[in-house]
Amino acid sequence: MELLRQALAIARKDLRIERRSKEVVNAAFSFALVVLLLFSFTFDPTGDQVREMSGGLLWLVYSFAGVLVLTRSFAQETQNDCLDALVAAPVSGAAIFLGKALANTVFLLFLELATLPVFTIFYNVRWEARMAWLLPILVLGTWGFTVIGTVFSALTVSVRLRELMLPLLVFPITVPALMASVQLTTTLFTGEPIAGDLVWLQFLAGFDLIFTLLGVTLVETILVG
Repeated sequence: MELLRQALAIARKDLRIERRSKEVVNAAFSFALVVLLLFSFTFDPTGDQVREMSGGLLWLVYSFAGVLVLTRSFAQETQNDCLDALVAAPVSGAAIFLGKALANTVFLLFLELATLPVFTIFYNVRWEARMAWLLPILVLGTWGFTVIGTVFSALTVSVRLRELMLPLLVFPITVPALMASVQLTTTLFTGEPIAGDLVWLQFLAGFDLIFTLLGVTLVETILVG
């Protein structure tokens, strides 16, 4: 319970900072809108091919926009030696990691839910009737992406080219989670029954659990050295 309380306190701190500045959310949301708009000129929104590719298009946008959020996760703590103060505070590295990952997940989920109506307009894909399935897919897929991204955000916080290094490290490892998310989302958008793809949902949940435990285990070494 103490670990959860500390993690929630760190998440609230990050959410409060972003609510005041709106730097990360505005940049990621603007980027997502531009990419969705560019893709809409490339594909015929009335064609069946778009529905078959819809899951991939959507998660491609989410993953690239998510990198913008993850890059700032620990980088914002470098100002005024805030990261050193955070590491020296009487909280565990696991609490810092979980708090950061939770805040990043909230940021990305807000971005995803805000861009879904735009995706519907541009690509003529209906998802409202299957929101009960779509929401857990978004949560599990986003958590899998952010939990890995948060670890590498801490690892690259002192690197000069962290904006370049972070996606190079994150994308190869998150490929399995993105593949599962794309498959499940495409199934929903095409109107096919989700029962045949439940194994992907189980895989996604297992992926999240494994990498969350790895992150909790390794983050102390990454932050303290």
